[in-house]
Parts: sequence; C-alpha cells; structure tokens
Amino acid sequence: MEYYFLFLLVFLAIVAVFDIFVGVSNDAVNFLNSALGCRIASFKTVMIVASLGVMLGATFSSGMMEIARSGVFNPQMFTFSEIMVIFFAVMVTDIILLDAFNSLGLPTSTTVSIVFELLGSALAAAAYTLVLDGASLADVAQYINSSRSLTIVSGILISVVVAFVSGTVVQYIARLIFTFNFEKVYRRVGGVYAGFCLTAIFYFLVMKGAKGASFMQPEWIQFMDENTWPIVTSLFFALSVVFQVLIVAMNVNIFKVVILAGTFSLAFAFAGNDLVNFVGVPLAAWDSYKEWSAAAIAPELFTMEGLLKPTVAATGFLLFAGLVMVLTLWFSKKAQIVIQTSINLSSSNSGEQEQFGSSLPGRMIVRASMGLGRVINQIIPMSVQKGIDRRFEPRKMHQGETPLPFDYVRASINLVVSAILIASATSLKLPLSTTYVTFMVAMGSSFADGAWDRETAVYRISGVLTVISGWFITAFCASTLAAVVCSITLWGGPIAAAILAVGSSAMLIRSNLKTKFDQPDLRADLDTRYNAAKVKSLVESKVHERFDVTVDVFNRLVNDFLADSETSMRHVKTDSSELFDQMSADRGLYYRMANSSFKPTPKDYDARYCYYRIFTNIREAGRSLQALAKLATDHIANRHRIFEGQLRDDLVGLSNYLTQLSMNEDGKLDVEKLLEHSQQAIDRIDSMQAALLRQLPNSGLSVRGSELYLNFLVVARECVNRFAIAAVLKERLRKIAD
Repeated sequence: MEYYFLFLLVFLAIVAVFDIFVGVSNDAVNFLNSALGCRIASFKTVMIVASLGVMLGATFSSGMMEIARSGVFNPQMFTFSEIMVIFFAVMVTDIILLDAFNSLGLPTSTTVSIVFELLGSALAAAAYTLVLDGASLADVAQYINSSRSLTIVSGILISVVVAFVSGTVVQYIARLIFTFNFEKVYRRVGGVYAGFCLTAIFYFLVMKGAKGASFMQPEWIQFMDENTWPIVTSLFFALSVVFQVLIVAMNVNIFKVVILAGTFSLAFAFAGNDLVNFVGVPLAAWDSYKEWSAAAIAPELFTMEGLLKPTVAATGFLLFAGLVMVLTLWFSKKAQIVIQTSINLSSSNSGEQEQFGSSLPGRMIVRASMGLGRVINQIIPMSVQKGIDRRFEPRKMHQGETPLPFDYVRASINLVVSAILIASATSLKLPLSTTYVTFMVAMGSSFADGAWDRETAVYRISGVLTVISGWFITAFCASTLAAVVCSITLWGGPIAAAILAVGSSAMLIRSNLKTKFDQPDLRADLDTRYNAAKVKSLVESKVHERFDVTVDVFNRLVNDFLADSETSMRHVKTDSSELFDQMSADRGLYYRMANSSFKPTPKDYDARYCYYRIFTNIREAGRSLQALAKLATDHIANRHRIFEGQLRDDLVGLSNYLTQLSMNEDGKLDVEKLLEHSQQAIDRIDSMQAALLRQLPNSGLSVRGSELYLNFLVVARECVNRFAIAAVLKERLRKIAD
C-alpha cells in the first residue's frame, strides 16, 4: 500500500509543476496588461520587472499554505488514505479545468478553483465514509471547516464589488486631478503622486506581508510593527521630494517608475497570494506522508490532526516554484491570449472588433445606467457639470499619433490599487482571487475614464458578465468534477487512480505541447515594425488566402445546396462564419498596428490605410457570403424546393466560371486574374438575372425561391466587385511600398 501513496505523491509533485504553468498562463493577465497596454516600456523590460516580482513574492507565500491543509475541511476527521485521495482529486481536476479556460482565452480564478475543488472532494470523501459506516449524511457538515470556508468564499465574492468600486472611485479622483492632458499638472504634483503610490506599495507589500515571508525573523517583524508610522511617513516625504526634484530638474518620467513599480508589486502580490493555489496541495500531501510514515499506523486508521499545526514552507522550494512561474511568463503562448482578452475589454479604443457580442443583460444595464445618468445630470448644477466635463475632455491626438489602450494615469491606478487590495488580503491569510481583483479594478477604472461610451458599453458589459459568469461556472464545475474524481478513486482504488493520472496527464501534454494557436502572438505584435514593407507582405499573403477560401466556400455552398444536403449545408454555414471571423480579425489588425512601438512615416500611414480599405472590402464580401449561407441552410432545413432545369445549370455554370476565370497559368486562384476579367463576370451575372425574369412566368418558382436565387447572384457580384477593388488597392500598396 505504501507504493500506492508514493505513486500519488510523485504524481502530485509532477502535476504541481504543470499546474503552475497552467495557472500562471491564466493569471499572467493580472500584472502584465496595464504596463503592456500603456506602452510605458518595452515588452522585455516589463517582463523582467514582473519576473523579479514573482520570484521575490513567492518567498512571501509561506503563510498562505495553511489554506490547503485546514482552511476548507477539518483534517482530523479524515484518515491518511482519504486525505491523499482528496488531494489527488483536487490536482487532477484543477489541471483539467484551468487548461480548458485558458484554451478558451477566458480569465478565471485559480483561487475559486482550488477552494471549490477542496470543498467538492472533501464532501465526496466524507459522504463515501458515512455511507460505508452506515451513518447519516447529515453528519457531513462536521467534516467541513464551515466558518473558514464561508469567510474565504464571501471574501472572494465581496472582492468583486470592492475592486470595481475602488477602481472607479480612485480613477475618477485621479482623473479629476490630472485630466487627460496630464503633462502640466504632472510637473506640479507628480512627485507627491509617485511618493504616495510607492509608499502605499511598500506598506502593504512589505510591512503588512512580512509575516508570511519564509525568511523573516521575529525581531524584524516586531521592529516594523512598533515603528510603522515613522517608517511610512519618512518614506513618503523622502520619495516625494526626490521624485519632484527628478521631474523638475531632470525631466524624468515618474509615471514609468510608478508603473514599473506597480507591475513589480502586483506580480509580487500575485505570487504571494496565489502560489498556494498551485503548490499548497502537494506540500500538504508531502507533510501528510511524513506524519503517517513516522507514526507506522495503518493508513485507513491514521487520522490527520497533524495538518492543523502551523507550517513554514522551505525557501528553496518556494524559489523553485517562483522560477517555474517566471519561465511560464516568458514562454506560455496561452498567457498572451488571456492578456489580449483583458486589454481589449479595458481598452479605450473602440475601433477594433469587440471580442464579445451584445447580450440582453448588457443592454438592460446600459439602458438603466443612461437613465440614471440623466437623473443625476438634472440634480447637479450646470456649472459643476461643465467643470467636471472639462476635466474629462479626451486629449486631442497629434497628427500621426496613434491611440493606446489606456494612458499612464489609468495604468498606474490599475496596478497600485490591485496590488494594495491583494497584499492586504495576503496579510490576513485570506486567499483573495487575484483575477477577480485585477480584472474588476481595470473595469472600474475604464468605466470612470469614460472608456465605456455608447459605441462600446454594451459589448464591454456583456464581456464582463461573460467573464464573471465563467468564474461562477468554475466554482460549480470545480466542486462537481472534484467530487466525481474523488468518488471514482475511493471506489476504484489504485487502478482508478492510475487511469485518471494517465488520462489527465495525456490531456495536459496534448493541450500544452502539441496545440498550435491561430491567435496573434502578443509579444510579436508589440515588437513588430508595421512599416509599408511589412504591410505589403501581410496583404500579399492574406488576400490570396482569403480569396481562395471565399471561392471554395461559394462553390461548396452552390453544390451542397443543389444536392439538398442539410448536413453539408450546416458545415458550409459554419465555415462561412469562421471565414467572416478571420476576415474581421484581419481588418482588426489595422487597430493593433497602433500599439506597435515602431513610429510610422507618412508612407507607412498610407500603406496602413490601403490595408484597412482592402480588408474592409474583403470583410464585406465575407459578410454577404455568411448571410447567404444562413438563408440557403434555412431554405434546405424548411424543405423548400431546390432549383431545377436551366436555373440549376446556370448556377453551377457560374460557380465553375468564377473559378476558371480566376485561375492563373499555374492552375492557382489569383485575385489579379479576377480583376482582369471582372467585367465579364458581372456581365454573365446580369444575363443570368435577365434569364430568371424571363423564366419566372413558366418556371413555377416561388417568390421565396426567386429571392434566394437572386441572393446567389448578388453575393457572386459582391465577391467579384469587392475582390476586384482589393486587387486595385493591392497594386496601389505595392507602388507605395516600392
């Protein structure tokens, strides 16, 4: 039996490393999005600062390890064999669940995951034991640390409101002080602002969080407790004076210091609070194994009172975990996808396609908020309104300047407020959700800044609701799946554990080592020089690719429709939607070009504008094709009549004609070839439309069928015209670049 527990222990240790990888991939957004979104420093600089914060913060997480040992359940109620199965079920569930959310590009909470996995598996183990003993299931409450669990869960839920309100209020005050044209005010009060921010960071991270550090001595902690206010006051005045001198005398950008310090502090707070989510369970399992080995009692009889004792994790182990977290930051592509999601939701730009659609709750909230705003405007005096409006007037962009997702003021507020809230929770040994806090602070600050205007508010709110609902779905899925895994392992024993271990490991390896992502590489996006030559190369590759797929989808649409195959039509409909999404993403790259660190020339701007017009036309062709696919699929699903006779032959002939017309000498589709013969294609479509009008009296074709046939012709005409325009613009872009 000892080998079985050794197997579980080794599995937990190995999975812990992968769990760090998956968890950090999900949570990298928490401390990277603000610095990357405001472009205060290069990608490399931001990553180095965040890496240092993670490494040092990991050593401050020792005090949080008790959460996994006794924070959710009462360990004295479980035997060693049951405890090991509980921990095994938690890690198997955690790795699968978080990896699924990461693959969808949705931020979720590792804290919610670990807490509800512990709760679900503990409840399952308790119920299993009670059933075997013939006891009442009502006694299951004795196995759960109800008061502590309630504190943790309520803290997580309250943090959503606290973080949003804090972000909104603090950002609103900061914007009233600085305005969007913050350069003048910044030179007068920038030193005080920076001094306050850094002092707050030092107080909450170091002085409040020192008790959780694995290397802190009791006398050091006592000294800080006894001299808190003298230290804080002296630090504030000293930093304020130094920073103000640097601003006035040397024209130093203090926002860069504040934002990088905020990035460091938030990474520090993240590691201090969240490391328990990744390694707390394996460490608790290791401590349990050592206690059982020393006792020499049967595993099904040895109860785990030992987990109630306070513990301090070894500094070396914490540093190793921190190193794994750092490597994940640098090499995880999933982390970049989740970062992009959060930046898009809190961005001030509204030009790029919104990642989330609208929803009824989102529309209701926006409508209610606008009504409330009108009521408030009637109460506040007009002079006060005008004064406030002047403070919130957006800064006018200079010619050639590109907008950023958010400016230095908002980025610094996001980082500092989030770090303070998380560090405060860590000092109280409360596993606050860093995802909840940072995401809602960013949403609150963007709301206060007016980034949620009438063009974007519904989509932003719908996106926030989608992400938050994902967090609560996480709680339900985590507890349920952990309970199932725990029950199967208790019932099936070593064989079931081996199957689950192999299956989850295979799933993890396949997902993280073999999956290729089509989403843009965030680091590459930030470092790419989108000059005329780069834009030209993008157009050269993408236009032909999209043209090939468009012709293919249209041909399949015609053939599968005439074959009256509903199954095939549904596949074509899906493919047309995916094609439209790809075309929209191509067009959206125009807005991401603005975030590049490269400063464009007038020629580069001309090239970018050509890019925008090319993919606007291509996207409209894709939109028409998508609409036609839906109409044709519904026509088949409703069992309406299919075209016959001459109409059928003409439609097949048009599909083949467009393909042959666009084929070059090498037998490949060529958009330039289509341009040469576009007028011939339009003439043929016109003749088909005239033929339809002549045949209508005798064809027996219904009005619905006639409308659909005309839609086929309209979409064909739209594709020819749009891609012909794209070919003309492509040639103009070639001249600009060359």
